[in-house]
Amino acid sequence: MHRFDNQTVLVTGGAGGQGSSHVRAFHAEGANVVIGGIDAERGAALADELGTRARFTHLDVTEESSWSAAVLATESAFGALNVLVNNAGVQNPPATIENTDQATWSRILDVNLTGTFLGIKAAAPALRRAAGGTIVNIASTMGLGGTAHYAPYVAGKWAVRGLTRTAALELGRDHIRVNTIHPGVIATSFIHEPAAGATAAIADSYSPEPFAIPRLGEPVDVTRLLLFLTSSDASFITGSEYVIDGGLLLGPALQAATA
Repeated sequence: MHRFDNQTVLVTGGAGGQGSSHVRAFHAEGANVVIGGIDAERGAALADELGTRARFTHLDVTEESSWSAAVLATESAFGALNVLVNNAGVQNPPATIENTDQATWSRILDVNLTGTFLGIKAAAPALRRAAGGTIVNIASTMGLGGTAHYAPYVAGKWAVRGLTRTAALELGRDHIRVNTIHPGVIATSFIHEPAAGATAAIADSYSPEPFAIPRLGEPVDVTRLLLFLTSSDASFITGSEYVIDGGLLLGPALQAATA
């Protein structure tokens, strides 16, 4: 027996660095997995790699009709939807608020915030039809503090926290749990490659040397937490926020020689 036998999981941005880690782990734990995203080539390749119990479906998280089609495709393929992972996200090129254009602001919020809102809206009826389920919204440590030059991203991730708590209150009596995960600096192309329009990567601004756990996070670190939160082991947890950052938000750790 596996933790997710006979369950179906939809992961947005499912072919990306963190998303593909989540998809592979859910599949290994017995789940049917639906890889949602706009990169059909990568998504289909991952589904082909996994074989049985895996599908790719086109999903532009900023479009309500795309969400409706993805949920319908999920239920048509596997009969039900039990878990939604709102993982898709984009980063803005670093700029001060004064130098951030409105189009960039709107684009980042459309994907990171509106995409999450539309996901909850589309998935809730399906989860209710399945007699309950779970939603996890992947936020960020940037949603727990301010970060210069990343106003659109920070604002969106802060807003996801309030959206998550509201959804948890509205859906709890339907046996639907809603939580957030706040990763720190995770070693994927998202932080190792510059955002569109940028010349420097986020990783260039972060050294893990001061962290209490002095390394960058790996996608599997987030995946392990995600599997717990979406499993029956977390059946009494909703509206909660889980930070996974190696101690980044704690501040610098003292070295033994200077302690």
